[in-house]
Amino acid sequence: MKHTLSLLAAYIFAAAIVQAQDKTPERKYSTYYYQRASLFEKLPVTSEDILFVGNSLTDGAEWAELFQNKHIKNRGISGDMTDGVYDRLPALLQGKPAQIFLLIGTNDIPRGKSVEDIAAGIHKIIKKIKQDSPRTQLFVQSLLPLNPQYNMFPGHVARWEIIPDINRAIEQIAREENLTYIDLFSRFADSEGKLKGEYTNDGLHLLGSGYLLWKEIITPYLEGE
Repeated sequence: MKHTLSLLAAYIFAAAIVQAQDKTPERKYSTYYYQRASLFEKLPVTSEDILFVGNSLTDGAEWAELFQNKHIKNRGISGDMTDGVYDRLPALLQGKPAQIFLLIGTNDIPRGKSVEDIAAGIHKIIKKIKQDSPRTQLFVQSLLPLNPQYNMFPGHVARWEIIPDINRAIEQIAREENLTYIDLFSRFADSEGKLKGEYTNDGLHLLGSGYLLWKEIITPYLEGE
């Protein structure tokens, strides 16, 4: 009888642990997101700094080295989405940076979000930056084109034709908020609106030549250049 009760108690205890684990909220973002975001919380930002904020496209560049400017800081996180950028804005805005170059929204596409949803997420970020750091000069960059011919990142490239619609919505928001909209798309797209093969080897991310073109496009907007 005692043995039966002990087994029953053990079962109840184990079940309680499983139930408690089931109630543990799942993490909203990837492990890498929290690794990078926690680092950015520790790294200082000053009013002299220029932040490049976005997803893997931003994360993949050596911006300070490209521009030979120590005040340029990479705040990209591979896989990041509009919600992810919004949630980590406090760490980015605490030091009231001089400029922010924002490019976000591509990773919202495979989540099935509509043009309106993605534009609303970007608008939310813009409003937060303007509210919390009104002196920061914000540049809103278009999404880059995608190319499905590489048969990679199917969730992204299957909706490659939606990019121009998103960009039109972003441009309209920038106009309403009296911000500078930087059109990257038209310089990276071929005649069909796909990412040119000379700038990518997977249809989504950029080769070195792509980053050099990006640098060329935004140099006129960069403080001190």
